[in-house]
Amino acid sequence: MDTDTIPNETSAKIAALNDAHRRSNPVRYMITRGVSAKMDLQRVISMVRSYDVFNEDNDPYGEHDFGQIKLDGETLFWKIDYYDQQLSGWCDPLSPDCNRVLTVMLAEEY
Repeated sequence: MDTDTIPNETSAKIAALNDAHRRSNPVRYMITRGVSAKMDLQRVISMVRSYDVFNEDNDPYGEHDFGQIKLDGETLFWKIDYYDQQLSGWCDPLSPDCNRVLTVMLAEEY
């Protein structure tokens, strides 16, 4: 077995699930206070959904689980975390029981 292809295949599967989740409606979003106080949430969500600027520098594992956007002079980060059914602990991102939660925050809140 070629072990070099396993992480790539796994990453591609995770990326496809993350992309589908990020673009779907409804999505479980966590929006920080800074974002909700300063930003038009519909514009933020639209930009997160359409994000496709993944490369080796910002997505080294190829899982499409993190991104950076600029809006109204602010830098925002979004990230996807993987939780179990009770939302109390980590879950394998390939598990059918995985709950993805997408968090959007100002860069200064990271």
